[in-house]
Amino acid sequence: MQPGAPNSSSIPPAPPAYPPYPGTATGPKKKRGLLIAAIALVVIMVLCVGGGVVAFLTLRDAETGEGAKEPAVAVDEFLTAVYKDRDATKAAGRVCAASRDDDKIAAKVAEVEKYASTYQNPRFRWTTPKVDNQTGERATVSTRLTMTTADEKVADQELRFTVVQKTGWWVCEVA
Repeated sequence: MQPGAPNSSSIPPAPPAYPPYPGTATGPKKKRGLLIAAIALVVIMVLCVGGGVVAFLTLRDAETGEGAKEPAVAVDEFLTAVYKDRDATKAAGRVCAASRDDDKIAAKVAEVEKYASTYQNPRFRWTTPKVDNQTGERATVSTRLTMTTADEKVADQELRFTVVQKTGWWVCEVA
């Protein structure tokens, strides 16, 4: 090797680096996209939960089944279930969801059963229910309930019902 000859074993130095392409930077844009996705997810979750709560509140008082075609028919069916059939489940099926209290209905049927065991052959009858007042989705219906026993005891009671229209007519209050 000669002193001025180039050294073939030496590698030339690397060319200078190119500046990075502006679109490949991994800085604030990636964080901003993640933040937007997180916010969108939270908004969707709030809407789903809110929709579920609204649906629950709307449907919790929904009537199941079909109510009576007329207010007087609803009252007659309710009285039949309580006093003739002595069936608390059937009676509850004639009461609006807002007033349906299975314990109170069962207690009333038990009271009628008690009369049946206390008095000699009690019979219950009522006058044809009469609509006293009806405005749109609400009606007031009245009737006279009479209990007669085999030993000729008689007891009368005036009853007034508030009946509401939802998916048919439903008994909501008895006074």
